[in-house]
Amino acid sequence: MTNKKRKVIIFSTAYLPFVGGAEVAVKEITDRLENYADDEQNKFDFTMVTARLKKELLSFERVGNIDVYRVGIGSFWDKYLLPFLGVFKALRIKGADNEEKPIIWAIMASFGGFGALFLKLLRPKWPFILTLQEGDSEKHILKKVGIFYPVWKMIFKRADYVQAISEYLKYFAVKYGAKCPIEVVPNGVDFNKFQKAIRQSAEQINPEFQIQDKEKIGIKDNEKIILTVSRLVEKNGIDILIRAINEFKVKSYKVHKVRLLIAGEGKEIKKLERLANKLGLENEIIFAGEIKLEEIVEYYKIADVFARPSRTEGFGNVFIEAMAAGTPVVATYVGGIKDFLKDGENGLACKVDDPKDLAEKINRILEDENLRRKLIEGGLKTAKKYDWENIAKRMGGILNEATCQINLTRQDN
Repeated sequence: MTNKKRKVIIFSTAYLPFVGGAEVAVKEITDRLENYADDEQNKFDFTMVTARLKKELLSFERVGNIDVYRVGIGSFWDKYLLPFLGVFKALRIKGADNEEKPIIWAIMASFGGFGALFLKLLRPKWPFILTLQEGDSEKHILKKVGIFYPVWKMIFKRADYVQAISEYLKYFAVKYGAKCPIEVVPNGVDFNKFQKAIRQSAEQINPEFQIQDKEKIGIKDNEKIILTVSRLVEKNGIDILIRAINEFKVKSYKVHKVRLLIAGEGKEIKKLERLANKLGLENEIIFAGEIKLEEIVEYYKIADVFARPSRTEGFGNVFIEAMAAGTPVVATYVGGIKDFLKDGENGLACKVDDPKDLAEKINRILEDENLRRKLIEGGLKTAKKYDWENIAKRMGGILNEATCQINLTRQDN
């Protein structure tokens, strides 16, 4: 007898080519779940409903192992339409309403989460999994929710299973009404891919990379590179990092020649550029813009230190990537970062909103080669634990467990 693959309908506010931790996680996990189990009963058929957001994006396309349906007219307002248009689209997907309890999977309690909730209300027997990837502060999230707070809380209350990427978000789910099982399954990293790229660079057998050395991006070989990979938004504290670089100009550190390489885009770009100009750091800071996923390892490998002084963080996947690339990290001890950062073992912790402390921590790594080697070794050990292969297997278990959970709930009722 041939068993059909289990249908999973994913609701996400945005998806590739928009790149963020949540989008990368969905891609990495679904690509691997095709090989999660040998028997067809434990394999999955993924369909996503998301906002179109840009007119040039297709209304439908196959991305990896996911059939992606984009709803809306191709504008910013599509995310507001997603909860409604998305439900209609999900119910019209071929075979969706005839399947044996398709799984609803919401990526974050946001616009996609509202769509998943509405579908759950229409199809209460379908298992509903909520993944929490939120990185904004609680205050900022509640401000955005506004008058929709009662409905937003229903996303947590009606979930049959919650997957949080950190302990911080696990308690967030409990605080806002989740009564179902909650499991912490973090984001991950393609550890072997990072290691392979680093080895290829060292052996000089991969001439296709655009960045072969520092000079190709305007950095002299004797200058130390401080790298950050980040959306340029207030919560990530890039303004503090810029001020920390200024400390290297005003203090008598042994290491004077440092350059800050900022990879990423965001709404604070102009504000950050003005700050850099105000401090006279035009020659010390490079705004590299958005970097493709396949190229980002090239930036990690030439960096001497990776730093991001986040004010809040759901998990902080870029720190795990830096560790996998053998780049020592400096981070604030907030949110999900607490799950993996061991101060003095696999990175250094700095104070929030304190550029002087951040500069001192960066300088310690630059001046102390023994500390640098210790942090690199500890970081590699940490990153290996977060390989996507392990994360995908755990998510496969959750997709199956959610079905068992809703069956138990119906029996209790």
